[in-house]
Formats: sequence, C-alpha cells, structure tokens
Amino acid sequence: MNSLLKPSLLFACPTSSLRTPLASPRLRLPSPAKVALFTMRAAETTARPLTTVPSWSDLESGVERAREQLSFPEPDYENGPANSYAVRRLFGQPGPPEIKLYRDHAAWCPYCHKIVLQLEEKRIPYTIEKINMQCYGDKPAEFLAKVPSGLLPVLEVGGRVFTESAVIQEVLEQLYPEIPLLPQPGTQEHGRAAGLMRLERRLFSDWLQWLCRGGWNVQGNRRAFCKTMEAVDDALRSTPGPFFLESGLSLVDLTFAPFLERIAASMVYYKGFVVRGQGRWPGIDAWFEAMEARDSYRGFKSDYYTHCHDLPPQLGGCTSERGSEEAAAAIDGGAWRLPLQPLAADYAYEAHSPGDDPERDALTAAARLVSNRAAVVPFALRGASQGARRTARAHLSDPGRPSAQDPDGAVDAALRCVAGALLSGTETAAAPVAPSEQAADTVRQSLSYMRDRICVPRDLPLPAARQLRAHLNWAINGLIMHGSA
Repeated sequence: MNSLLKPSLLFACPTSSLRTPLASPRLRLPSPAKVALFTMRAAETTARPLTTVPSWSDLESGVERAREQLSFPEPDYENGPANSYAVRRLFGQPGPPEIKLYRDHAAWCPYCHKIVLQLEEKRIPYTIEKINMQCYGDKPAEFLAKVPSGLLPVLEVGGRVFTESAVIQEVLEQLYPEIPLLPQPGTQEHGRAAGLMRLERRLFSDWLQWLCRGGWNVQGNRRAFCKTMEAVDDALRSTPGPFFLESGLSLVDLTFAPFLERIAASMVYYKGFVVRGQGRWPGIDAWFEAMEARDSYRGFKSDYYTHCHDLPPQLGGCTSERGSEEAAAAIDGGAWRLPLQPLAADYAYEAHSPGDDPERDALTAAARLVSNRAAVVPFALRGASQGARRTARAHLSDPGRPSAQDPDGAVDAALRCVAGALLSGTETAAAPVAPSEQAADTVRQSLSYMRDRICVPRDLPLPAARQLRAHLNWAINGLIMHGSA
C-alpha cells in the first residue's frame, strides 16, 4: 500500500444503528441475461462450514491471485483514477504540490466535494489534510488557529489561506488557467454561467425547504422544488450536449454536481419522490449519465444510503413523508442481499449508470478489508460494546465508542470468512462459526455495526460497498453455532 495512504476510515470512523428496513422493496426486475450473469456470483444461502477458515496471510495471497486472474492491479492512488483515499494527488507531475486542501474526513461536505472535482478536472497536483466536521468530531487546535471559523473547505497556496468554496473556485481558475472551466468574461457564455450559478442557489434553497420542513405548506414546497428542477432541466436541454454550457463540462456542472447527487438520494428516501431515471427530467437524466462517465466524478460519488444518513446531522434534520417507506427500506439495507440487484441508471433506489462488475467489485471490497484488518476487527467490535455513550450527533459516526472483547477470536474469524466469500463466492467459502451463544451475539452485533457504517466514497466505491454489505449479511444469516450442522 502506498505509504502516503492513511488506513481507510472504514472501520476507523464509527456510528450507531440505523432504522430497520420496514418492508421488502419492489425492485425493478433485470433482464434474464443479467439475472444469469449475476447469479453466477453467490446466492445467499446457509453457508456450509469447511474445516479451516483462511488466515489473513492466505487471504492476502488470494487477493494477489485474483488481481492477476482478473487483470485488475491495485490502483495508483496518487497518479491513477480519482479516489477518496489518497492524501496526495500528483497526476504524473514532478515536485511537491503547491496546493493544500483541507476537507472533511468522511467526504460528506458538498462544498469540499465541488472543490475536489475542480482540482481533479484541472489536474492540479494537491495534498489533502482531512479535518472533522463539527457534527462528528472536534477540529485540531492547529487548524482552528489558522481558520478560527473552523469551516470547510480551506485552500492553502503560497502561504495564503482561502475560505468559502466560491472564492476557492475563483482562485483556482485564476492561478491555473491551463484547463479553463469558465468562459471568458464578457462573453455570452460567461453571462449564461453566472445566471446558472444563481439557479443553483435557488435549487439549493427549494430543495432544503421541502426536505427539512413539514407542516401545512408541504405541497407548496414540493411545487416550488419541481418548478426549479424543471428550470434546471430546461437549461440542460437547451444545449447540444449533456452539460450546462455549449462548450462542455464547466464549473457550473461541478457546482451543481454535489447537490443534484444529494437531491436524487434524499428525495426518494424521505419523500418517496424519484428524481432520476424515470423520464421526468430527461436533461437531468442525461447529465447524470455524462457525469458518471467521467473519472473525476465517479471517484468521489457517494451512494443513497450514505447521503440519506449524513444529511440530517449537517442540516439539523430531514422530514419523512408517507409513501417513502418502501424506498427507505430498500436504501437502508433491504436490497443488500445476494445475488445483488444489478445497478443501472433507472434503478430508483440507487441509480448508477456505469453499472457494476461483481467479480472486480467483490475483489475491491476484499482487498480493502484484508489490507485494513488491523483496524477492521476493533472497529467492528464497537458494535458489541455495552454502555457506550455517543459523542457525536452523526448517525454514521460515534468516535468515542470503545471496542468489546472478541470471544475466542470469533469476530476476527467471521471477517476472514467474509473476505474469503468475496474472493471465491459463498458456495465454497467457510461459514463463520461461534463457539458459544455469547460469541454468536458478539459476531452478529459486530458485523451488523460494521455493515451499517460503510460509507461511500470514504470507505469503498458504491459497487464494492454493496458487495461488502451483502456479504456481511450472508455471514450474519449463515452464522453456525459450534457443534451444529
């Protein structure tokens, strides 16, 4: 692993249990060909115990063999595809980066998101220092001495410090004009870009008005939101390409991206209102697909589950409406079963046009689990600790929670079974075995805790995160008591 990479925040940044799925969701049915393809992975049946559970060393070797078989080497985090793990991005350029970006640890902040997208699209070398958001932890004194407000993002270049995302965007365009993302001032396109930036702020306001407020004017808030979304869709359909400006991808797209992504997730979860993939707004549908074709966007894209649970602590709460239960149940884990529903742009509960590659996605999850095992086991064991008090208000983070003891190494062994199943399939993988009822409870609590705290993209890309969550469910449901068959 690259020496500049910190251990994954998966299993290192904790959380609390989330609401239990309310119902079994009605999912869009895939074609028979896709069913056959995805059933070739693993069906979620009761696991069969084997004589030995693979060691972590065995699993490391298994990861390497799988990489060779699938021609899928470990990514170059500094110079290769966009990713949320690197703390330095070089893009193949020599010398230390001039730019330092302070962004949030969990990759939840939409304003940090748009700055990262700008840096990636302009291919500006940069280093990252990750700072807690107020909703899940304290900020270092050194950072507060530099930025008393504590607000993110922050850009440091040449000894100068810049705050406010709009200011940072402007600074980056001025200092690094080689790949421009805004039209020249004084042009018609520049005027259009300015108007679209105002539309983005209007969309942000109307979205929050409906998302966060209940009461007597819910229908009025919905109408205002839909009217603004129609204006966004009209703007997109008025250009010959999929982006907001005729010239192609611009800072306008990167400014809209974090919020349209969060809108698509939150509206279906809290309101039962499907934004994407249903033909309601074809310009927005085409825009999402064009963005997901870009490496920079895919590398930092989150999933519906993460957004729907990271938004309330940032916004002070979101209001659910009747009719959203089915979507919430699917997003909250009802769909984390093997074989997994194939990802597609028109899948209402997790739209993702690039789709997935089950073998590579499972390998990505296994490799991350194996390489971070020293953090994984104690992180998972937080789920079995008793009497812990949450120290942060974010459901996906409780950094003060202690770890429980691992009875007879049962949790460690169960996680090795999960990694083995990710690599070889559940049909031949060793099933987790608990030597006692107490150990069985610890395993179930630990694996459930870990499953519910996998965040995208902080821990894994969306397709790989789905594989890990589903395989954790396989292990939970297939747990065998010692001596039973």
